[in-house]
Amino acid sequence: MSAAQPVVGVLALQGDVREHLIALAECDVVARPVRRPEELAELDGIVLPGGESTTISRLLATFELLEPLRARLADGLPAYGSCAGMILLADKAIDARPDQHQLGGLDIVVRRNAFGRQVDSFEEDLDFEGVEGGPVHAVFIRAPWVESAGGEVDVLARVPESPTAGEAAGRIVAVRQGHVLATAFHPELTGDGRVHRLFVEIVRSAG
Repeated sequence: MSAAQPVVGVLALQGDVREHLIALAECDVVARPVRRPEELAELDGIVLPGGESTTISRLLATFELLEPLRARLADGLPAYGSCAGMILLADKAIDARPDQHQLGGLDIVVRRNAFGRQVDSFEEDLDFEGVEGGPVHAVFIRAPWVESAGGEVDVLARVPESPTAGEAAGRIVAVRQGHVLATAFHPELTGDGRVHRLFVEIVRSAG
C-alpha cells in the first residue's frame, strides 16, 4: 500500500455507491467501485454501502464475490458498513430472510429495519467516540440497530434520549471491532466526511 494513496473500494452491486465514492475521494484515497472478485485483491479497505441487505446478499453470490470477500475480511481487510453494510458485517441479523448471507467481521447481533420502513426515516445528532468536532448528524433510513455487542466490540455511538427518539433511545448505532467499522446511519448523505475520515485512518493504520 502506498502510504499516500490507499486504495479503498466500494461494493458496487446496489445502494448508494456514488455517494460513498465521492466521500472517500475527499479523504486522499483512491476510491473505486468493486464488482468482480479479482478487484478485491487490489484493495486496502472496502466500504459496504447502504441499500437493501437481502438484495446485496443475493448479488454477492451471483457475482461470485461472497466467499472471496469473506476470505479477505477474515484475513483482516479493513471494512466499513453503513446501514445495509452493517447488517451484512454482523455475525447475526434478526428479521433477515433465512437465505441471507452474513459476511461476519463484527461480533454483534443487529435488528434489520429496526427504525421502521422507508417512510419512517429518522434524524438525530449523535455523540460519536473517535470523531472530533461536535455531534454527528445522523440520517437513518429503514435502519438497523445493534441489539447486542460482544466484549471485543467498541460502541462508538448510541441514539440519545430525546422527545423524537422513542423506542430507539439508547440503542447502539455505531461500532468498531479491530479494523471493521459500522454505522446504522448514512454519513455519505449528509456531506459530513468525518466518519469516512475515521475509516481511512483505520485503513492507513492497518497498512
